Amino acid sequence: MRTPPSGIKGGNLKRICQHYGDKPRYATLYDSSRRVALYSAYTFKKSDGQRRMDTPWMYEPQLDSEEESGNMRTLPPSDKPEPLIEESQAVLEDYVDAVEFERGPLNPDQHQAESQDKAATYTLTNVVPQITDFMEGSWAAYLDRTRRRLNNFCRGVSYVVTGVTISGLTIRRGGQDRLAIPKYIWSAYCCPRYDRNSPYEVRYMFPSYAAYGLNEIVGHSVVEVPLKALESFLKNQTGMDRDLSIFFQSCVSVNKFKKKKKR
Repeated sequence: MRTPPSGIKGGNLKRICQHYGDKPRYATLYDSSRRVALYSAYTFKKSDGQRRMDTPWMYEPQLDSEEESGNMRTLPPSDKPEPLIEESQAVLEDYVDAVEFERGPLNPDQHQAESQDKAATYTLTNVVPQITDFMEGSWAAYLDRTRRRLNNFCRGVSYVVTGVTISGLTIRRGGQDRLAIPKYIWSAYCCPRYDRNSPYEVRYMFPSYAAYGLNEIVGHSVVEVPLKALESFLKNQTGMDRDLSIFFQSCVSVNKFKKKKKR
């Protein structure tokens, strides 16, 4: 309903319309002061879950200069750094010595179908530092479960918001704090039109459902919960307001059967 999530706080917040190939692809709320995405909001595209691994990593010129707009761009070579880019956002060098962490996308390419939509997820404004075992284990399994669930039982557009809470810990480089490390990774989807004849074990997960996982080496299993339970959980986390709302009217289901007017 053209309504962004509300109640998420940060330092120097920037709303990014992520463009690739001269087309808007998804939206990100980015904290430039801590160089981390707080959430990415995207429409899920039914897919076979294949990754696109041949895309070079990109940066967001809208954060580099207020006069910039348009498409994300390929990062310059590491031996030719651009100070304005490093000041406003993460760069690949920030992850080099962070051996426990990987670049974890909030809008994953497995949830997109077309090659350009997949390619658009390879920007450092869409990723956060994720513990490797968490990203490749329990979180990857959750992303695949939701992919298959939405593929099979969503009958219209699926809207997804995936975000983080901040731990207070940072990745440092050159003696400086560079990237905020997320404490939790969370996600929620909204599918207003769904298969009302789906099996019971998935029917209660529509029109919306959610999940969160601890971004640490130990105890990083993913917990799936109703949307309201996720919002209640997030309200008690750092950087969240009590009026937190992820979806407009908590993702209202579309009822295709209109009531007949009484004569």
